[in-house]
Amino acid sequence: MRRRIILPMLSLLTFIPACSGPSLVNAFVPRNGYHAARDVAYGQGPRRTLDLYVPTGASSDVPLIVFFYGGSWDSGSKDLYRFVGQAFAARGYATAVPDYRIYPEVRFPAFVEDGAAAIAWLQQHGGEYGVGRGPIYLVGHSAGAYIAAMLALDERWLAGAGVERCNTIKAAVGLAGPYDFLPLTSQRLREVFGPEPAGAGTQPITYVDGRAPPMLLAAGTGDTTVRPENTLRLAARIRAAGGAVEQRMYADVSHVGMIARLAPVVRRFSPLLDEIDRFLQQHADGGC
Repeated sequence: MRRRIILPMLSLLTFIPACSGPSLVNAFVPRNGYHAARDVAYGQGPRRTLDLYVPTGASSDVPLIVFFYGGSWDSGSKDLYRFVGQAFAARGYATAVPDYRIYPEVRFPAFVEDGAAAIAWLQQHGGEYGVGRGPIYLVGHSAGAYIAAMLALDERWLAGAGVERCNTIKAAVGLAGPYDFLPLTSQRLREVFGPEPAGAGTQPITYVDGRAPPMLLAAGTGDTTVRPENTLRLAARIRAAGGAVEQRMYADVSHVGMIARLAPVVRRFSPLLDEIDRFLQQHADGGC
């Protein structure tokens, strides 16, 4: 019975256009149990705003997830991810979903810098929206998982925004992320990470030193957009360096299928949200 319900939903989310898929999912997202502050500016410009979802009745020390969405660093919108904010709010987490600047407006590393700026703003101003004193976790999907990983693994980005990584970020979760993808075979990616040829400094795996916050890395074996070997290699490198990492591989799950598992109805039949929740609670006192 479960497979008869879940498989058609996942197929729908995977094959309908990217812009309409999340919009359809969001139409079924409950509107109770949380309140949302939308289009809150954390910097200058239209791509430096965030949406913040806070569970109803949450105290100021509510744990905060900063979720970075995907889009190949040249597309995407926070407006499409209310289903993610609601999923985590239902588990007791406040959730910030920032937009960030994308190509062609910017190239690497501007989108990573924007991620750090959003975290710095939340530290300083989250209290105005009922959050700010609890643990902070990073979660990302696809290109957003890349941003989360760069912030977790290379302390320079947060330091540049005035944030001390080890005392701020308790844990990070990457879903279907690109972490080790050189050489670049796409001309579009060459432009995003150019204009000079992309080197090891653009890759999250380069910065593994065993001292980063704990990481949960998940991918689907059916992912043909971001090869799941990215997840396997990063997890192996972290383990070899003595860092804290958990790895989850979901059989036959596609790239879009990973994030779809946080959607209403679908998440009832997938362990992903439970896995993330368990991992974050386990590392509430984590950090470097």
